[in-house]
Amino acid sequence: MLPPVSGGEEPRFAITEAPLSVEPLIKLVSHRNCGAILTFIGTVREMTQGQRTVYLSYEAYIPMAIEKLKQVEAEIHERWENVRVAIHHRIGDLQIEEIAVVIAVSSPHRNDSFEAGRYAIERLKQIVPIWKKEIWEDGNEWKGHQLGPWNPTADLDREKK
Repeated sequence: MLPPVSGGEEPRFAITEAPLSVEPLIKLVSHRNCGAILTFIGTVREMTQGQRTVYLSYEAYIPMAIEKLKQVEAEIHERWENVRVAIHHRIGDLQIEEIAVVIAVSSPHRNDSFEAGRYAIERLKQIVPIWKKEIWEDGNEWKGHQLGPWNPTADLDREKK
């Protein structure tokens, strides 16, 4: 994990082996003019497409992962004004129900928090160099980028045309 900023404050973007908690990220994004704080917590689930997960093992290229998290923040600031974001992701072996990622987003209005929060997790999965190895009862598989059905940059691509 990157060391906290002077004064002991949590960094807004972190990759760590330590268990994650929501409260520090809420404090990082909270401010006088925010009317909404959205938190997203990604946890380890037991069943994935009919396979029982024993545990997940996460690895990351930490210096680049932090830079890419900052890139996600910059992209969010281009789309939503007055939004603050903090993202912490865990690496190492995680058991069922443990927290793998926490994202906190604040904004003056709730809609921007919802949209920016969704953007943050989807974009994280697209560009941040974090990989997980799913260990099942009967085998395992490494997963890289996990592109879902929603492309968070699709609107940006259309706007540029």
